[in-house]
Amino acid sequence: MLDVRHFSELGIDRTGPMSVDLSTAALVEAAVRLTEGTLSHEGALVTATGEFTGRSPKDRFIVDNRSAKEVDWGAVNQPLPEASFKSLHARIAAHLAARPHYVFNGFAGADGRHRMPVRVVTELAWHSLFARQLLIRPTEEELDRHEPAFTVLSAPTLKADPERDHTRSKTVIAISFSQRVVLIAGTAYAGEIKKAIFSVLNYLLPEDNVLPMHCSANMGKGGDVALFFGLSGTGKTTLSADPERSLIGDDEHGWSDQGVFNLEGGCYAKCIDLKAASEPQIHAAIRFGTVLENVVMDPETRQLDYASRALTENTRAAYPLEYIPGAVVPSVAGHPRVIVFLTADATGVLPPVLRLNEEEAMYHFLSGYTSKLAGTELGVTHPEPTFSACFGEPFMPRSAETYAQMLGDRIRAHGVGVYLVNTGWTGGPYGVGRRIDLGVTRQIVQGALAGDLDRVSVRRHPVFGGSVVEDVPGCDPSLLDPRSTWQDKDAYDRAARDLAQAFRTNFERKFPGASEAVRQAGPRP
Repeated sequence: MLDVRHFSELGIDRTGPMSVDLSTAALVEAAVRLTEGTLSHEGALVTATGEFTGRSPKDRFIVDNRSAKEVDWGAVNQPLPEASFKSLHARIAAHLAARPHYVFNGFAGADGRHRMPVRVVTELAWHSLFARQLLIRPTEEELDRHEPAFTVLSAPTLKADPERDHTRSKTVIAISFSQRVVLIAGTAYAGEIKKAIFSVLNYLLPEDNVLPMHCSANMGKGGDVALFFGLSGTGKTTLSADPERSLIGDDEHGWSDQGVFNLEGGCYAKCIDLKAASEPQIHAAIRFGTVLENVVMDPETRQLDYASRALTENTRAAYPLEYIPGAVVPSVAGHPRVIVFLTADATGVLPPVLRLNEEEAMYHFLSGYTSKLAGTELGVTHPEPTFSACFGEPFMPRSAETYAQMLGDRIRAHGVGVYLVNTGWTGGPYGVGRRIDLGVTRQIVQGALAGDLDRVSVRRHPVFGGSVVEDVPGCDPSLLDPRSTWQDKDAYDRAARDLAQAFRTNFERKFPGASEAVRQAGPRP
């Protein structure tokens, strides 16, 4: 049964109607009735998030108290006074209690040994549908005894007051590990709900010797598991949705002593320029029950324009894992055989694939290099090179070294092969070169997963280190050497040196205590 202590303990009487654990159909009906969204010609719920079409990582805070003693405080994990959190908590609870609101009870973590009961309370029906599709939906029996270990209160129409609340802006995402509550206000971007829960798990799971990972995962017919690490827009969802393999999950996983398991019950796919020919599984998943964020639709025909960037490049589709044919449900599997680090290099100088040894893998995991793609965060309008430790720094409350140590231990224990795959640009930087063709990337990944790239000739890259794979079955060898794709070879050399120096500068600033072997495994200008 629903526990409303978050209202009653604050002395707040609930006056607005409350809808608890509505079905997908009921939530779609509510969203349409309240003009929160419109149905597409195929039945997906099309919504718009307004001012915020991406995450606001600079507005995320963690309450500074004894329950957060292992938090790595800084620009990513900003402290919030406990008194400010309590004041915000009271205002958000009162805001929700005074108007119609929706409650979803579910779970995070497909492995029952490491499963966290979660409650999401929202003022928007489509946000509740989003939570229902992205989290793990309980059975009737599980629902009867559901007691949340963490609760999310989301009030997008309530604005924070920076002077009073000690926030940066009118938007706030605040986590209290002592209260076991997440507060979200001032933004309607639903991805904040998903990533707030992920942040919580990234703090709690290591206590159970589980490595939380910002990665997708799939499994071959023989049970071989592959992990795809990468920031938003690098290809995690696209490359893991492979018709020849079974999807375990597209974004968030845990790695325990038993193997890999999904932290979610759904997928959150980018759908800018989506085409059935190149991404058939994702395209087919957009149907009734799917939530589409900021996808442009013709109001008369209800046809979707996936190529339109009128609202944002960060258009999204949220749907249950079961919408992907052959998905692993429950999404639990064994230990991985291959790990792929995905980067979208906007400078155009990284090779399409590098094979990494153990020290190189640790260096690139800690560096987490990619280019932020347009729309994934507030204010990002074109690709911007960035370093995000563990390929997910905005969601990691503990030190990056904590997660890296856990990953390194597992790579050694299970003999995992590691590859760095560039899904970014070739022939020049963004604006000059072109994005590496998805078909080429798929050939590279298929070669890595089949073990073919373990048996081909390689050479050491003179600047970035690692082993440049010189032959990928079915791939033009000239594409594997990025320098050869640039018309101006001197310009390539300058750009490569600049990026290598950026790697060194970032690593020396962030990880001065890293071992000498790992420090020397990185690029050299």
